[in-house]
Amino acid sequence: MIRKRIIPCLDVRDGKVVKGVNFEGLREIASPPELARRYSDEGADELVFYDITASFEGRKLFTEILKEVAANVFIPLTVGGGINTLDDFDRVLKCGADKVSVNSGAIRDPNLIDEAAKRYGDQCVVLSADIKLVDGRYTVFSKGGRENTGMEAISWLKEGESRGAGELVINSIDTDGVKGGFDLPLLKAVCEAVSIPVIASGGAGSIEDFIRLFKEVKDVDAGLAASIFHFRTVEIAELKRRLDEEGVPVRL
Repeated sequence: MIRKRIIPCLDVRDGKVVKGVNFEGLREIASPPELARRYSDEGADELVFYDITASFEGRKLFTEILKEVAANVFIPLTVGGGINTLDDFDRVLKCGADKVSVNSGAIRDPNLIDEAAKRYGDQCVVLSADIKLVDGRYTVFSKGGRENTGMEAISWLKEGESRGAGELVINSIDTDGVKGGFDLPLLKAVCEAVSIPVIASGGAGSIEDFIRLFKEVKDVDAGLAASIFHFRTVEIAELKRRLDEEGVPVRL
């Protein structure tokens, strides 16, 4: 049986981990290497590092802080932010990333997914999508959730899969930071449309939210969260113990 993954996320701006609500009102929390080491020690299955303003500011991802993070973890590391070319993939992988997450860069040039999958393998290419319900339609946003692309989300994710993405991260802007639970209707729609692993992101506020996620959206592969882990509202070991008790397969 495939074990469900628990993934903390480091949203990084100017070299510090930050968190906001609905992608806005960001405030600094801690240093990325410090948190990365903690999560690696506490039993996280993977770690995600997003340089959240790289695309919006039109710059390359901070590599020095990334190298420090990579040196502090012994679990798979996914990195995203300002990934626009194969050179960006190469640079991030050389800094110690295991997988590369692409979002705005793939929207601008969908061929980037094909090219990266061909060079580095599907397992290395993660398509991340910031999605919001607009007039009853799941819509893709770019540049850290700031810009409405007008693209219908499910068809974009299916295209990403067909181009060679090996995994999807579904960031719900509507539930981000609200701590009211994951966006289950969106996640169900995505899981029904694709066959590659899907990571749920945005909205976790309690252990019960993860239990509900994995029980109600059985095909989702992982749950990703930030602030509830950063502030120890939920401890990873306790979360996994409770999931195990509820019959959800996890790595203890």
